This record gives sequence, structure tokens and C-alpha cells, in this order.
Amino acid sequence: MKKILLIAILMFTISCSNNKEVKQVAAISCGQCKFDLDSEEGCSLAVKIDKKAYFVDGFNIDDFGDAHDKHTGFCEVIRQAEVTGVVENNRFKATEIKLLEMK
Repeated sequence: MKKILLIAILMFTISCSNNKEVKQVAAISCGQCKFDLDSEEGCSLAVKIDKKAYFVDGFNIDDFGDAHDKHTGFCEVIRQAEVTGVVENNRFKATEIKLLEMK
């Protein structure tokens, strides 16, 4: 009986942890201003993964400073970031975003 319970718990854990969340370096910017996305009004944070842009859920475009700053704002420049999350329903569900230094 203990073996069956242990196997059941193991299978449940494996199935729950299979959310395909990935950590990777991606381009990050304003979806409308820099990635030509048009399914939302106004400026919204987006990432480009494998040449496809996705709006980001979990973070706001102004969470990283003024989006319209001439040198660092996402509506003005495309930056690089280490992003963690998963693509679901054509959106990037982010759990972590770490901007990389600009060169």
C-alpha cells in the first residue's frame, strides 16, 4: 500500500511540474512601438522569443522605469533580458524578468 501511495504522489508531482516554464535571454520592449503588435490599446510590455513577439503577463511596461525615456525606455529601445515563464494562449506568462546591461 505504501508503494502505491508513493508512486501516486510521484506521478502527481511530475504531472504538476510539467508546466514547461523556461529561463532564457530574449528581446524585451514595447509590443506596439517596437514589435508591431496591435491587439492591445496603448503601450504594453512584450518579449520576442524565436522571432515571435508576445505580450507579457505578470509585469507592466513601467515596472522598469519610464517607458518613454529616450535612452532606456521600452517605447524607444529594444533591450535584452533574462526572462522566466511560459507561453500560454499566445501570451508570455512571466514569473521573473531581469534586464541585462546595455552595451
